[in-house]
Amino acid sequence: MGSQVRIRIAPLMTWQRGCVFTLTLLFTSLLQGTIMCGRFALKAPPRSVQEHFHLPETVDLSPRYNVAPSQEIAVVRQLPGNSLRQLDMLRWGLIPPWAKDMKIGYRMINARAETLAQKPSFRSAFKRRRCLVAADGFYEWKHAGKTKEPFLVQLQEESVFGFAGLWEAWSSPDGNLVESCTIITTSANELIREIHDRMPVILHPDHYNPWLQDSSAEKTLQQLLIPFPAAEMKMSRVSPEINNPKNDTPACMRPI
Repeated sequence: MGSQVRIRIAPLMTWQRGCVFTLTLLFTSLLQGTIMCGRFALKAPPRSVQEHFHLPETVDLSPRYNVAPSQEIAVVRQLPGNSLRQLDMLRWGLIPPWAKDMKIGYRMINARAETLAQKPSFRSAFKRRRCLVAADGFYEWKHAGKTKEPFLVQLQEESVFGFAGLWEAWSSPDGNLVESCTIITTSANELIREIHDRMPVILHPDHYNPWLQDSSAEKTLQQLLIPFPAAEMKMSRVSPEINNPKNDTPACMRPI
């Protein structure tokens, strides 16, 4: 346990013209239900994150109750030539290497499991740059007449888990390197189907190694991207405070 966990912070760049408008459209899409898994939480103590993902040492993480796209999120990777997992902070919203600017990332917060091997934005990362996104809950909205009611989804024990994710490195025109990621989605299980037809892929801890290892075959990887068992999850309605990404307090996760 004497080795150190490397914490790598993806550089933040000045927003370009139009990004604020794009972000507004993104949050509108979340509330309209056209985007799946657009908010999640990671409130667990750093020690719990370290133990769950078998990281060499604990990490410095602050509790997050309302993680939103374009923010930096905790990602577990196993880079080529390194037998140890590491936790890095990457921008949420994958930016392909060929992108002209960062704005495309707002449309890349999720990737459909069924088309990863075909989509130009994701197929290279699916082959070589897979990761786990650390979380202990995610939010989804249910239609209730003309309004949307937010729900929090967790494991029964409210423990830490890992979303299946992909990551990329993008070089900006001025030479800055930005590392970004996306969360993979699949068809909903019986629990989530009550409010949405899609859900994020939650991997079983036994599947972390094959997902992260560079040598895994595509067929093996695809078999991992299935709905998590509904019996091992729970769902509760929470406060509309979660609708505003500026709210990042325990109240966002409190059942009502």
